[in-house]
This record gives sequence, C-alpha cells and structure tokens, in this order.
Amino acid sequence: MLGAISEGDTTIHHFLTGEDCLSTLGALQALGVKIERQGEAVVVHGQGWAGLTASAHPLEMGNSGTTTRLLMGLLAGRPFQTTLQGDQSLHRRPMRRVAEPLRHFGGEVRLSPQGTLPATISGQSLHAATYQMTVASAQVKSALILAALQAPAPSTIIEQLPTRNHTELMLQQFGANLTTATDQRTITVHPAPHLHGQTVQVPGDLSSAAFFLIAAAIVPGSNVTLTQVNLNPTRTGILRVLQAMGASVTITPRISQGEPLGDITVSHGPLHPIQIGAAEIPALIDELPLVALLAACADGTSEIRGAAELRVKETDRIATVASELRKLGVAIEELPDGMIITGRPNWALQTSTLTSHGDHRIGMMLAVAALKAYQSLTLAEPEAIAISYPTFFRDLAQLKGDER
Repeated sequence: MLGAISEGDTTIHHFLTGEDCLSTLGALQALGVKIERQGEAVVVHGQGWAGLTASAHPLEMGNSGTTTRLLMGLLAGRPFQTTLQGDQSLHRRPMRRVAEPLRHFGGEVRLSPQGTLPATISGQSLHAATYQMTVASAQVKSALILAALQAPAPSTIIEQLPTRNHTELMLQQFGANLTTATDQRTITVHPAPHLHGQTVQVPGDLSSAAFFLIAAAIVPGSNVTLTQVNLNPTRTGILRVLQAMGASVTITPRISQGEPLGDITVSHGPLHPIQIGAAEIPALIDELPLVALLAACADGTSEIRGAAELRVKETDRIATVASELRKLGVAIEELPDGMIITGRPNWALQTSTLTSHGDHRIGMMLAVAALKAYQSLTLAEPEAIAISYPTFFRDLAQLKGDER
C-alpha cells in the first residue's frame, strides 16, 4: 500500500504469497497501480497519491481484515467512490470501529445495517483531527494514520494501549513525518503529499514463527531455531510468555537496517501455568490460541483475561479454541473475555476429527496440538491455512523429518 501511494518503484523482497497479501495486490491493481511479480520479489510502480484511480467494480478483500480496514483509511481521502466486499467470514467482522473514527477526519464510509461489509467509501477532502481510540487495534490505528496523511494539517491519534507499530516505522522509511510520544500511545501525523519508493526486506513474521516455537516447547526432545525473525517489541509477547512458562528460549540478535531481527531457538522443558491480563493482550493478540495450547500442556491452571477482541476475529477464537481443545481432552472454561485452562502433560482424546472453522490460525494451532497425540487425527477445512501461510504443512513436515 505504501509503495502504491509513493513516487517511484518500491521493491519488496521475501514477499509472502498468502491469500491475504494477494488480495492486497489485486485490490491495488484494480485501483490502477502497476505491480510486477519477479520471483520472490514484488515491484510496485508508484505514481503518488494521484496514481490511485477509481475501480470499475467492487474490490474483493477475500478474508483479509487488514487489507479492508487499511484501505478504508487510504481511500477515504481519494476523489472517487469505492466499494469493498469479501468472503463470508469477513462479512461478519465489525467495521464500524474504522468507519466511525474516520468521520472525525471527514471520511464517509457506508456499511451494512449490521456495521459490516460491504463498505462504500465516498472519497473526499479530509481535515486534521485529534482522536482518542476506543479499541486497542493496530488495524484501526493504521487506517487513521493513512487518512491523517491526506489532511492539510497535523493530526493526533491517541491509543488505549500501545499496539504494533509496523505502519509507523515503515512510513518513516518512505519519508513520512510522524512521531510517537514517550507514552508510546500518542502519535502525531503530519501531512505527507510526497512519499518515495523504497527497497524493503520483509523479515520473518513472528506470528507465523510462533507455531513452530510452540511446537518445540510442547514436544519432548525438540530443539528448533528460526532465523531472521522480526523482533519488534510490540510483537514479542509470545517470547515473554514462553520464557515465563519455563520453556528454554535463546535469542541471537542480527544486524538490521530496519526493524530489529534475530534468530530464536526454543527447546522443550516442563511448562508452568500463567496468568495473562489486558495490558499484555495487544502484543499477543494473534498468538493467544497458541498461548491456550501452551497452557493446556502446562501443569496447573492458567487464565487469559482482557481478550474480548478474540470474539471478533476470523472466528470467535475464544469459542473455537475452547471447543477444539476440548476434543483433545483439555479442560477449558470460556470467559466473556478469555479462558481458564487446566493443563496436564497428557490428554485424553475425545475425537479424532478437528476443524479449523475456516480460521487459518485455529487450523495451524490444531496441527501443532496434534503433534502430542498418540493416534492419527483429521483436520477439516485445512485450506484456510493458505490465507496466511500457504507452505505451513510443508514446513511442519520438514521439522518432523517427514520426507513425504
């Protein structure tokens, strides 16, 4: 997206070919942006903000909430109308959380009566604003930043809690002027009429790496190293949880010109229960199904609270995690904003068929959980995993030493 609104070419190395990323490429191409695939690299031929043009048809978002919400902010200031639509799962996800704050900047977004997709953005001139966020969401924050860049004067966005800051860091690389106060919650965004194309090396994604880190922590005899993983402090909550629960975690930093990178080694060890509260959730939100799995393998009772945001992900991840882990014999109680998990080293399997519920992270979590089973298990709807990690099963087989 930043390459599309920049002047000149942006080359992205180590591009993830997951369906969400491909939805983003397709949407930008429909908006008139020329994009080329060159092996594992993507080249975006940016022509600045004016390079975006009206699409002849509604933009297809697939399953990508990130694409949807960020584009709402990006397109709010463009002089044309755009409609966004997606798959059945995405049409259930809440979009008022973006549409309503965009109105403070002069944006106009029409949603369904339920506050969901389809969304029609009537692009127009925006104005500066000071906005206090009501949800701790990096997606919403990023949408507001993209809108604020198009205002004629500086804007201020104040978060409830600090959330992942990849958008801010990358915008600075592209030449934008925005600053984050020492409280790590107050962001000042200056107008950015001109951004400049960059060469970007995408680091390994910690949310994807986490599945193998947790596999190493719960399978006896395991020792796994993942290289060149992003160690942005807003994303490393899962590493802190692993350490707190007793797993052996070694981090070896690497030299990086962009976000912090490093190699992570995790080996199996006895796991202790953990208590997680609201302040820790933003740095863990995508990994909470894995935290539940860790807790299921620990000796004792763990609690996750302050995570009501899980209810409005691709699925209700509190309900789906609870229902699927119970099939493995895990004692788990749902809370309105979390879970209570009574763990033990070995489970009493209740059924051999698990389901992803069409949620990529639930599917991958269950595939990792199955490593502890003493019989073959079947995963229904495995194709959902391709949304974020199309080579997941191949990589998991490699770690297992499976040559098939």
